[in-house]
Amino acid sequence: MPTETVESDPIRPTAPTTPAPTPTPTAPVELVIFDCDGVLVDSERIAARVNVVLGAELGWPLTEEEVVRRFIGRSSASIRELVAARVGAERARVWDERFATLHAEAVDAGLTPVDGLPEALDAITLPTCVASSGSHEKMRHTLGRTGLYERFEGRIHSATEVSRGKPAPDLFLYAARRMGVDPAACVVVEDSRPGVEAARAAGMRSFGYAGGLTPAAALAGPGTVVFTDMRDLPSLIAAAGTAPGTGGTAPA
Repeated sequence: MPTETVESDPIRPTAPTTPAPTPTPTAPVELVIFDCDGVLVDSERIAARVNVVLGAELGWPLTEEEVVRRFIGRSSASIRELVAARVGAERARVWDERFATLHAEAVDAGLTPVDGLPEALDAITLPTCVASSGSHEKMRHTLGRTGLYERFEGRIHSATEVSRGKPAPDLFLYAARRMGVDPAACVVVEDSRPGVEAARAAGMRSFGYAGGLTPAAALAGPGTVVFTDMRDLPSLIAAAGTAPGTGGTAPA
């Protein structure tokens, strides 16, 4: 991304426009915050397929790769804004309504947990919660359909409860506050670029799951460990609880 140009001041030296990097937290892990779609339930593939179909119908042809890059990890409100800017408010409203219907039908037809996720949850002994860009209604449906809702009931947080969705840190900070845990003691499990960016902005370490639609390179960055098998997550979290995370890729 190009650096913003700042006019120099003859009296005052020009300040750098890039903020200093935030140090990676090193506190022991006290809370694991899970994204929902693509991390707990294998629903991002459904969402991508539905958005490709709707784009073709409503005047914004999109490939699955473009859907992943533009939409995955963002709240419904921010996606609606993107669609409205391209096809107009009325078509965006139709898109939103049709998406809800088609997505729900596909979920009922055979949504499953992410591969290896149930085993990972069984092995994680730390407190957990969910913080998702999806609405509570959507999560009740997807988590309920896969038998995961009861595992997180009472500890589910939605972007509808905060002012700004991912990549802003608001949702993760809200979840940490509700759970009574300092952000530096939280780790986030995400599968989208906006998600890992939100975790970094919140001062939290993150694990970027690259076993879904988002490529590993889009998840990599400071304080983020990229991995591809959900069964590896418990050991990665255990390691993060005893040593500073420096980012990188989990060993195969």
